[in-house]
Amino acid sequence: MECFDVLIIGGGVIGNAVARELMRYKLRLGLLEKEPDVGTGASGRNTGMLHAGFSYAPGSLRAKLCVEANAEFDRVARELDVPFRRTGKLVVGFTEEDRARLLHYKAIGEQNGVPGLEMIDRKRMDAIEPAAGGNFAMYSPSSGILNPFLYTIALAENAHANGAEYFLEHEVLDSRHEGRVRRVVTTRGDFLARWVINCAGLHSGRVSAMLGLPGHTIGGFKGEYFVLDKRAGEGVNIPIYPPPRPDGGFPTHATPTIDGNMLVGPNSLWTDDLTDYTVTRASLAELIEDGGKMFSRMKPEYFIRNFAGIRPKRMDPATRRPLDFLIETRDDAPGIVNLVGIESPGLTSALAVARMAVRLLATREPLEKNPLFTPLRKGILRFADQDETTRRRLIEENPDYGEIICRCECVTRAEILAAIRNPLEVATVNGVKNRTRAMMGRCQGGYCQTRITEMIMEECGKAPTEVLLGKPGSTLFTGRVRP
Repeated sequence: MECFDVLIIGGGVIGNAVARELMRYKLRLGLLEKEPDVGTGASGRNTGMLHAGFSYAPGSLRAKLCVEANAEFDRVARELDVPFRRTGKLVVGFTEEDRARLLHYKAIGEQNGVPGLEMIDRKRMDAIEPAAGGNFAMYSPSSGILNPFLYTIALAENAHANGAEYFLEHEVLDSRHEGRVRRVVTTRGDFLARWVINCAGLHSGRVSAMLGLPGHTIGGFKGEYFVLDKRAGEGVNIPIYPPPRPDGGFPTHATPTIDGNMLVGPNSLWTDDLTDYTVTRASLAELIEDGGKMFSRMKPEYFIRNFAGIRPKRMDPATRRPLDFLIETRDDAPGIVNLVGIESPGLTSALAVARMAVRLLATREPLEKNPLFTPLRKGILRFADQDETTRRRLIEENPDYGEIICRCECVTRAEILAAIRNPLEVATVNGVKNRTRAMMGRCQGGYCQTRITEMIMEECGKAPTEVLLGKPGSTLFTGRVRP
């Protein structure tokens, strides 16, 4: 059995960010992920916000790492070729009580080092975003929007290109010390490593206990969303948040996606089931009512999809109060870097979290720089984003660009093939969806899903009963209807 220098448990945005940062050094690194693709948990089920850092306690890791990572994201997005727009954000208010809360968050943000926060009146709001409700707002110019799927995939592909080895559909079952190394037992074989890094997200408490560091309670805070058609997002360029609640949380908000849809949500519900992604009629009704107060285009004819995500909050077991991020190494658990409860703003903070984890490892073991490391990664070219001259040239060079597979999002055969042939060898329907936006339009795959499934079968040599939608066991076909 081969031995790795480092094994990472978890293929969300944090695990892939840690993998990318560690590949700056001469290490043999493996990443274990229980799903058939990266980013299928909390990393792919969120609002896609680049947070500024004005709602986190001064001095906390959440505040420090959020502000640090926010400041560098323009460069990171260029390096990884992922779509990103620094839109700014409006947090609106209606009453003087709301104003007091917004001023409170403005003061917190300034203490955390968030740049440019200001209170603005209705006239200035109309100049920035007429669709926003409210009588005044706090404006946060450093906030932005990104595609969480593509960012997580880009981190993974960049780490992989620099030498990281990926083991998908490898769920970790157990771990134990064996001399100077640790054995990690998975559903598809055992691995040995000198270092193990826990980046298991929602399951980080359970994995921490498995690694010999028990006692962490992870609370599941579930949020449900509506996805609105691009017609609802026309001309809306900035996230619109309602006034914060007295407890400090933010109710339902409206956020444009980087691709032009609108997300309305989330609510916040406690769940004991960390795999419960169902949505309920009552919650959706609440989203409609709350969303309509501060976003005028919250209309049923725009609703095309709903979904849910779960945040892994680290909780005080006695008081049930949420705790800060935990990023630690300990003398009583040699060879472990433990990351527990990395919730929002985890997407924003991922690379800053990763650098902290790497620094902790480096205090225990010298790391040698990898002179061959490159931070650059090239994504799949979006045909729909090109001008007419470029489109003609692409079709002349490759006729597959001339065939549209997904009509709603104008995704071509060439893009679908590039997604199927991805470096991580992910061969699921959702894998194609998350890499190209096929099936994310108005018809939600009604036209193109069967064509994409057929292309996966042809490219990968799979039988119909072997093609997965996403998760293990999510087969699309059980057999033939006709002989």
